[in-house]
Amino acid sequence: MDQPKLQRLLRIMQLLTDKSMRYTINEIAEILDLNPRSVYRYINTFESVGFIVIKDGGKVWLAKESKHFRTIADIVYFTEEEAYILKSAVEVLDPLSPAVNSIKTKLYSLYDYKKVANIVVSEKIGDNVNKLLDSIAKEKQVVLKNYRSSHSGNISDRLVEPIQFGENMVNILCYELSSDSCKYFKVARIDEVIQTEEEWSNLERHEKVITDAFNISTNSNEKYNITLKLSMNAANLLAEEYPLTIEKIENISDNEYLYKDEVCSYEGVGRFVLGLCSEVEVIDSPGFLEFLKKKTKASLFATSR
Repeated sequence: MDQPKLQRLLRIMQLLTDKSMRYTINEIAEILDLNPRSVYRYINTFESVGFIVIKDGGKVWLAKESKHFRTIADIVYFTEEEAYILKSAVEVLDPLSPAVNSIKTKLYSLYDYKKVANIVVSEKIGDNVNKLLDSIAKEKQVVLKNYRSSHSGNISDRLVEPIQFGENMVNILCYELSSDSCKYFKVARIDEVIQTEEEWSNLERHEKVITDAFNISTNSNEKYNITLKLSMNAANLLAEEYPLTIEKIENISDNEYLYKDEVCSYEGVGRFVLGLCSEVEVIDSPGFLEFLKKKTKASLFATSR
């Protein structure tokens, strides 16, 4: 089952096991912005795997006698109040941490995906993010109106099937119909997201995305090896800014550290190294060194008088 369908299934399950509230089919449909027929299909799925669905007075819920009920209702899922408390706790953590924002995204995609944009991204692009989230959940095609491409230098409308957001919702992976390919689009470069009634028709072309420790994603299996020798300050900053690097940072002397890893692109790690070029040494990574030389040569500082 793909991620959007799984999220809807989990959300409906949470509503059907909420001890403080009972819902009608129409109420569930309204909360999740689905049609009632879709809700019935999900409920039928629960019944087909052994859950007992009770319908009384127009309300519907899962019986405690259902198989695995305690595991689902008491251990895995939160009530709305518990989810709010968890959200409040997460809010006091470092807002710049990718891990913290990932928790926020997952929490709200399960409990109220329409609030994700208000938590993770700026108000300016929140409406577009919400429309994209809604279209992913409903598996609908959208038009990215007046998308400003820095690669081609053109402004054009793009008909796409939105698949998933990248880190902190800065970009979104979509299948673009005109190019018959999956690619990332920067959310801030979209003037408006126009939702269509057309369902996804190219699911088999939706590609898997890999993300490295520097939050760079790719749908290619190609990776690049890097080895860095770091000062203590550089090692500390690397661990703080990119928590997924921590396990691969090795202390080799009092003030020296070694970091070895594979990356999807030199872009992410390159930004880090160029910002601390006097405290980072690149070792046994000729491709990365060449990348850094080109970046330095092309910088405005290198050409200014």
